[in-house]
Amino acid sequence: MREGRNQPASQNELHLLELLRDGNEDAFVSLIERYHTSMFRLAMIYVSERAVAEEVVQEAWMGVLEGLNRFEARASLKTWIFRILTNCAKTRACHEKRCVPFSSLAALEIDVDEPAVDPDRFLPADAPLPGHWASLPANWDSIPEQRLLSRETYACILSAMDALPPAQRLVIILHDVEGWTSAEICNVLGIPETNRRVLLHRARSKVRRALEQYFEEQES
Repeated sequence: MREGRNQPASQNELHLLELLRDGNEDAFVSLIERYHTSMFRLAMIYVSERAVAEEVVQEAWMGVLEGLNRFEARASLKTWIFRILTNCAKTRACHEKRCVPFSSLAALEIDVDEPAVDPDRFLPADAPLPGHWASLPANWDSIPEQRLLSRETYACILSAMDALPPAQRLVIILHDVEGWTSAEICNVLGIPETNRRVLLHRARSKVRRALEQYFEEQES
């Protein structure tokens, strides 16, 4: 399986690494402030309870401290930290007896038979124009900006993301919420770029459909 190419640690990260290895407490605190929330959000995809996710994150930080002297900086410090986090989360998920539902997440496989867009969005084979849109997607340009940015719309987006299959939810959160690059996602999760692109496209399609339904209900 071909993964995204590792980007080595930057000069800033190498300097930070030296401080960490020297036991600089401020450097470690700054690292926690930078990544702790993202690590917790990622852990919550693997385990179901907040308390367990916090334990996973704490375990990952311990793994970081214990592995500092072995880190060779062939990948970025961020990639290395989140690899430790995902390994801890997968192990804990198995202990929590969530291995079966998360088996596909471990390898982030894609279902080649799953359509990117719901087939109900298209006209059936016996229609005058089979395969065309049954109804055009909502015209987002016509929706006032305040509605797009409202708390209710945000809640709809979060709900739609929570309903996604684990692999799709993981990729869309890392890309669209956390702002990770494609290479970072592929390197941390160990997936090829093709899988990442398909998973993200399917996740966004489902979230978009949920938003369209929400706006349609608001207008009816």
